[in-house]
Amino acid sequence: MAEPSYASAAEIALGTLDILLPPPRQSVAEYARENRYLSNQGGGYVGRWTDDMAPYLVEPMETLTSLDHLTLAIVGPGQSGKTEIAQNWLLKSVSTDPADMLWFMQSDQSLEAFCKARINPMIDGHPPMAERLGRRPVDDSLHFKQFQGMRLELLSASPNNLINKSAPRIVADEIDAYPQSLGDIKALLDVRRQTFGRQSKLLAISHPDQARGLNPARDWTAGIMAIFGDSDQRLWYWPCPCCGAWSSPAPIAPRHMAIDYPEAGTLDEIEEKARLLCPVNGCLIEDHHRKAMNRAGRWIGLGQEIDQQGKVVGKLARKRTAGFWIVGAMSLFVMGGIGGLARARAKAQREMEVSGEDESLRQVMVKQWGVPYAHAKGLGSVSANDLADRADPDLKTGVVPDGARFLTAVADVQAAHFEYLVRGWGVMGESWVIEHGKIEGDPATSSQDWDTLLQRVFLRAYPLADGSGRAMRVLAAGYDSGGLPGVTQQAYAAWLRWRKAGHVRRIGQISGRDAWTIIPLKGNNRLMAPRLTVSYPDTGRAANLRAGGGNVPVGMFNPNLFKDDLAGQLQAADAGPWHVHFPHALRSAEAPHVWFEQLVAEHRLPNGSWDKTSPTVRNEAMDLMTMAHVLAHLMGLGRVDWGRPYRWMAPWDKNPLVQPMAAPAARATPPAAPSVSAIPAPAAVPQAAAPAPAASPLSPLDAEAKRVMSLVSRLA
Repeated sequence: MAEPSYASAAEIALGTLDILLPPPRQSVAEYARENRYLSNQGGGYVGRWTDDMAPYLVEPMETLTSLDHLTLAIVGPGQSGKTEIAQNWLLKSVSTDPADMLWFMQSDQSLEAFCKARINPMIDGHPPMAERLGRRPVDDSLHFKQFQGMRLELLSASPNNLINKSAPRIVADEIDAYPQSLGDIKALLDVRRQTFGRQSKLLAISHPDQARGLNPARDWTAGIMAIFGDSDQRLWYWPCPCCGAWSSPAPIAPRHMAIDYPEAGTLDEIEEKARLLCPVNGCLIEDHHRKAMNRAGRWIGLGQEIDQQGKVVGKLARKRTAGFWIVGAMSLFVMGGIGGLARARAKAQREMEVSGEDESLRQVMVKQWGVPYAHAKGLGSVSANDLADRADPDLKTGVVPDGARFLTAVADVQAAHFEYLVRGWGVMGESWVIEHGKIEGDPATSSQDWDTLLQRVFLRAYPLADGSGRAMRVLAAGYDSGGLPGVTQQAYAAWLRWRKAGHVRRIGQISGRDAWTIIPLKGNNRLMAPRLTVSYPDTGRAANLRAGGGNVPVGMFNPNLFKDDLAGQLQAADAGPWHVHFPHALRSAEAPHVWFEQLVAEHRLPNGSWDKTSPTVRNEAMDLMTMAHVLAHLMGLGRVDWGRPYRWMAPWDKNPLVQPMAAPAARATPPAAPSVSAIPAPAAVPQAAAPAPAASPLSPLDAEAKRVMSLVSRLA
């Protein structure tokens, strides 16, 4: 009988010594580039991992090995590569840097299918993983993998699994599909790793299913967007291949490169004609350019600003969570490219118009576009009489009430007059209608009538309601630059004339847009138009990219989005955030109240656009209220930190736009103001002030306006 053979203790010891070696100093991105192999069964890319197809995945993978962040949030659609980040992390962990890992998904069925289709083939295709996988039956199942030095558990998101497990590394895949009864999923997962301190990492990945829109404070209260909202919020920026201007395909970016497509026509025509629209110069970009645009792109987060030339200023905000938002327009894996995205959305919109159900549209936006979907609501349902009944008898026109921090003034151009409105803004978007009126004239031919508008409205000081003898000047003014023949030329000529006279100042950049104290405005009726951009359409390409270089800026805005905002503001019945206060003088002697009827003259269509309730109704009040909000948004209202506001949003005693009604005998030093918010604005472009035209002499208050605007221009 042969004697039994025994394993060599020396060989066993030698085989485990590599566990004691420190892991190589490589990021997940570097390791994947050298060691990941892709073998897509049934078609697709086969070969070594390359960053070329999805360069936007590199920085998230590099963040996984950084100790600067405890959490990584990836928002994105399907077929964008976001799950590959987790798989590459697993590959590197098993191969060179073992640590226990928990991988959560929405259900056992999803996990088992994922393990069969993705995890097991990856193990088989990578010898370092296959060699380190345990040989016992219990070491390899659809829910558990025991590797040398670490374990991988694949778990469904259930209460039992979320309270009985712990590991330093956690992947939470498709968290927006987890049962909402679990509550704050990040808080639950943080408990699972808290004993590992800075060595722990949570990777949260999902479509933005649970978000209800694009307003962070209101709509990002759960799911992946709640985590992203608490992160450094990095957005992808890339250059236009035609003009070189940098913008972002993310919908919340100041310069949003949207997908432009015709709303009419067949679905085939929509898919064929879909293009990316450059928000700076209006270039239409073909789908095949996206690969090169991605190669040149980069992530920009909170605390950073990128100008149109691609120059980045500022330092990335220090947050415990790094957040990256991938959208469908970035992905080269989406079937049909941007044309396919346009076709899917148009098809879903048409189905919704027929059935009244928007679930298909929601799925398209969330799963394919990677954008939170705002359910169609009864916007515009407030009646004119209800709004008129809210008008405050104690609110005087032409007077700045307590609570208003800054003023925006706008003018709508009509055939034989200007119609104007001044709106005051306070904390959290609360607002007051200060004044509404008309100025007779001929906007299409008379430069003198434009100068009258400047003197009577844009440079006017409005007395404060406290009786102190002080007044507040308008911070920002704008006017419709389109309409009848001749209006656009007069609008541009007026701006150039006023700037030469020193009435127009560039404050700087706020949220990546040039902020001017007076600016022409123009609505872009394309449904997918960017929310707000500032461009220079009257100049050539080189001049367009030179902010503040002496050419006419135009604030191009999406009227549909701002009318959505106005509808929500009008529905805020109680004083507070975004509530609108109306003076009693806006009412007519008896119903119907004309001005309030104009305020509700449009209704929201199922596709998200706004149209008149009747071809004959007038909507000037709605347009003026909308443009006044556009200016406030341009001046930073949407992102201001009210604990540290801009100086022009400070209380009256510290606000440089609040001055004595009479011009002071000597130039006084403006009162100190709190530091500005975390949205920095660079120094203003110096301007050489020329004498005002003889036809428009400056009054003492007009001279004071120039001084105050000069102060504002230096506030950054």
